[in-house]
Amino acid sequence: MSSVVPAFGPDAPARLAGLADVTASDAALRRFLHGLPGVDAVGLEARAAGLGTRSIKTTAKAYAIDLAISMIDLTTLEGSDTPGKVRALCAKGRRPDPTDPGTPHVAAICVYPDMVAVAREALGEGSGISVASVATAFPAGRVALPVKLADTADAVAAGADEIDMVIDRGAFLSGRYMEVFEEIRAVKQACVRKDETAAHLKVIFENGELSTYDNIRRCSWLAMLAGADFIKTSTGKVAVNATPANTLLMLEAVRDFREAVGVQVGVKPAGGIRTSKDAIKYLVMVNETLGDDWLSPEWFRFGASSLLNDLLMQRQKLSTGRYSGPDYVTVD
Repeated sequence: MSSVVPAFGPDAPARLAGLADVTASDAALRRFLHGLPGVDAVGLEARAAGLGTRSIKTTAKAYAIDLAISMIDLTTLEGSDTPGKVRALCAKGRRPDPTDPGTPHVAAICVYPDMVAVAREALGEGSGISVASVATAFPAGRVALPVKLADTADAVAAGADEIDMVIDRGAFLSGRYMEVFEEIRAVKQACVRKDETAAHLKVIFENGELSTYDNIRRCSWLAMLAGADFIKTSTGKVAVNATPANTLLMLEAVRDFREAVGVQVGVKPAGGIRTSKDAIKYLVMVNETLGDDWLSPEWFRFGASSLLNDLLMQRQKLSTGRYSGPDYVTVD
């Protein structure tokens, strides 16, 4: 494409201009990313583990469970996905517990691009639930840029409100940072609709393939400089996905980025978060690291499929005093 959407909207503060030189050339971007402070791996993991031991009272737990439900990107990303499965997932997202209308709905339904129109129709207007779509040849991303842009544009045209793109990990690990930066900017442009509104862009790093905490920090800043609305840990398709430590590192990055330029970016851990206990640990981490500003679906999401069922079972237990078990929730 001949032009790209500015990395941030016109309301971004003037302080962002101070970082303009950072992305002026490949050499400048490299200097900046490699000039970021190194990550103390022992300290990071110890803090993440410590936050995971915090206990919360029953009333706070009930609030946290409802909050976690409202933050879920309810996801199906399988080759065996059918329109019927997507419609069923949408119904579950709208009414997670049919016996309790007070249960909050999920944040989004996340599907492959060819299922976006099905999800859009199934949710209808006014559901309050976004349609998210993976794109850019998810999960590997091993296609040419024009194909990635077409993949994104098709999903947006079909009605996607959010796009989850994967970065070119090979380019990043080879040190071709400007190539990754420009690809994110180009995908952001492809998120723009004909009416000039735009789907939100979540940028997936695949932390398990980035290998080091320093790389995760660099990738976080690279994506945010390129205009990511969210940064996301992983695809859920590799051995190492979201972990407390790598998510904490990304939370610290968005905090530092907002302090530097005044722009707030969301975070989405995905893959391996299956229980209410796990979800609450992540919410504690968000609260302790970022505060209330990020404790909403607008700024924090869980990429999950099985997590919702456990949250519903725990919610029922708090409400009735009995643990109903998995037979009392729908099977995805």
